[in-house]
Amino acid sequence: MKIAKSILALMLTVLIVACNFTEEIYLNADGSGKLNIGFDGSEMMSMIPSDSARTGEVMDSTIVFKDLIREKKDSIATLSPKEREELMRLEPFSLRMQMNDAEGLMKFDMFGDFQKISQMNDAFNAFQNASTVGPTAGSKPMPKQADGSATKVDYSFNRNTFKRTAKIVDQALFNQSVDSLASAEMFLGGSTYTFKYHFPRRIKRTNLNEATFSMDGKTLIYEANFLEMLKDPESIQIEVELED
Repeated sequence: MKIAKSILALMLTVLIVACNFTEEIYLNADGSGKLNIGFDGSEMMSMIPSDSARTGEVMDSTIVFKDLIREKKDSIATLSPKEREELMRLEPFSLRMQMNDAEGLMKFDMFGDFQKISQMNDAFNAFQNASTVGPTAGSKPMPKQADGSATKVDYSFNRNTFKRTAKIVDQALFNQSVDSLASAEMFLGGSTYTFKYHFPRRIKRTNLNEATFSMDGKTLIYEANFLEMLKDPESIQIEVELED
């Protein structure tokens, strides 16, 4: 129990401090593919107090949320419809957690396969839910989730056009989340969120002027300031058009 609480504290600290994320998508010609959201927080290990979150434990664990939701169905049935909806967002995903104090290793990756990219909609908010549920889900009933999310991210891939759109869906809740960032700005200022998208054909054009591309023209890479993205999520609107 003590170890589980320590790991949870560690992950919550990571969400506040070590937010160097990578959002990577592999798209196939038929619209199927896979998505991975994760980060390597190893460089930030030294910022975590040894007497609060460090466990000295070695972990390499993968949680398949589809199986976990089925296992915890009785607990889920006692939640409100809104809370059940939040938890069901996790169903398409798995979460791998790797930690090793001695080696300075701390990695978390949420990933899932899809038949169409819209199945991965709102993946970032799902990742935050996964980070809360993951550490204790193996031995405890699933905890209640927050009442909704302030922002929503949608993906689409129609013919030759891929889009990632972000919007604020609850302005009051969003304002509260921005206010809560004030105490963490000194840590978040240098954090990044990197988009790395692999397409089945060469990229014809994109609205991202500062994006870079692979030698074969099929991979787009774009790096955003994480703090600025949190404060203005609607500033990150991505559109990519592929060659025929």
